[in-house]
Amino acid sequence: MDLKSYEPFWLIKNGLPASYPSLKHNATCDVLVVGGGITGSLIAHQCIQDGYDTILIDKREIANGSSSATTSMLQYEIDTPLYKLIDMIGEKGAVASYEACYRAIDQLHDITHRIKSQAGFRKKDSLYFASYKKDVSWLQKELEARRKAGFDVQWLDANSILKEFDLHHTHGGILSAQGASVDAFMLVHELLQYNVKKGLTVYDKTQLQSVNYGKRTHEARLHTGAIIKCKRIIYCVGYESAHMIREKFVNLISTFAIVSEVVPDETRDYKDILIWNTSKPYAYIRTTDDRRFLIGGEDEQFRNPDKRDALINAKEKKLLRTFEKLFPNIPFDVDFAWAGTFGETKDGLPYIGTHKNFKDSYFVLGFGGNGITFSLTGMEMVSAWLKGKKHELTPYFAFGR
Repeated sequence: MDLKSYEPFWLIKNGLPASYPSLKHNATCDVLVVGGGITGSLIAHQCIQDGYDTILIDKREIANGSSSATTSMLQYEIDTPLYKLIDMIGEKGAVASYEACYRAIDQLHDITHRIKSQAGFRKKDSLYFASYKKDVSWLQKELEARRKAGFDVQWLDANSILKEFDLHHTHGGILSAQGASVDAFMLVHELLQYNVKKGLTVYDKTQLQSVNYGKRTHEARLHTGAIIKCKRIIYCVGYESAHMIREKFVNLISTFAIVSEVVPDETRDYKDILIWNTSKPYAYIRTTDDRRFLIGGEDEQFRNPDKRDALINAKEKKLLRTFEKLFPNIPFDVDFAWAGTFGETKDGLPYIGTHKNFKDSYFVLGFGGNGITFSLTGMEMVSAWLKGKKHELTPYFAFGR
C-alpha cells in the first residue's frame, strides 16, 4: 500500500542519508525485525542494546513508508481523552497508558542525546484548545482527570491564549508541560546507522513472503529467494498489518499536511509549543527545526491512494484557511503539501503483543496520533517479553481486547 503522496517535506529536506543492500543470501539471527520505519528502528535499537543478534528488513527503502509522511508531534495525550478512556478500560489501564506516553517523550530525549542525533528533537509544551464553546465543559472535565492523575496541566482562557500565542477563535484550552517534536525520517536513519556500528544488519527492498515455523527456529522466506533463520520475529509494519491479520482491528484514515516557506521571525515565538484543537477531525500545528510552520489534519476515511491523492490540492486550501483563521497576523506561503495514511483504533490505543496465528512473534503497531510514543512503549514491552517478563500494559494493548 502506498502510504504517502507526492514527496513529503522530510524526504526533500533530508535527501538520502544512507543506503542499504537487499538480501540475496541466507542469513541467521536471534531476532528478525520486519519494518524499517521509526517503530522498527526503535525496536531494533532496543534489541541490540539487549544483546540480541538482530536483522532488520523493509520491502521499501528505509523510512519511506509512513515515517516519511508523519508530522512527528510527540504528545502524551492519546486521541481518546483520559476521562473517556477511564470509562472504556478502567482508571488503572487508562492512567498507565497516558503515563507510558509521558515517559516515552523523555525516553526519546535520552536516546537522541545518546546517539548525538541531529534530527531536531525539541521538548515543547502542548496546547489543546476548544474550537467551539460547547467543547469547554468536557475539556475542563479532561483537565480535572489529568490533574487527578498527576499530570502538569493548567487552564488558559481565550484571552490568555490570545495574549500569549496570538491564537484567535479559541474558547480556552489545556496547556500541558510535556511534548516534543522531531524529524522522524532523519531519526530513523540515525538510529540504524548508530546500531549498524554495534552489530545490527539492515536490508531494504527486501520483502518477507512467508514464514515456516519450526520448534525453536523459524524460516523467513524472502522475495529474493533467500531465507533468514530466526528465533523471534517482531512485526513493525504499521498499516500493512491490515493485510496480514484476518480480523478487522484498525480503521485506515487519510490525513493531510502542508508546510510553509522558511519564516524565521514568525516561528520564533512558537518553537516551544504544539497546538491542536477539539475539532473533528482535529487540526494540529507545530514549527519545524528549520523554522517553518506545519499544519495537518482534514482527515477522512481512506479509500485508495488515487482518490486520496486527488484531494491534496483541495485539502491544502482548507488547511491554509484554518491556519489563517487561527493566526491572521502570520503569513503562510505553502512550500509542501502531501497526504499520508494512519490507523485509528476503537479506543485510541495501539496493538502491541502476540497474535495467535504468528508463533514466537510480536506486533508493535503504534496506531493513532501517538504512533511514535507508542513505539517507545513497545520497546519496553518487547524487551520484557523477550526476557520472559510481564508488562502491565499487555492486556490493554492486546489483540482481541
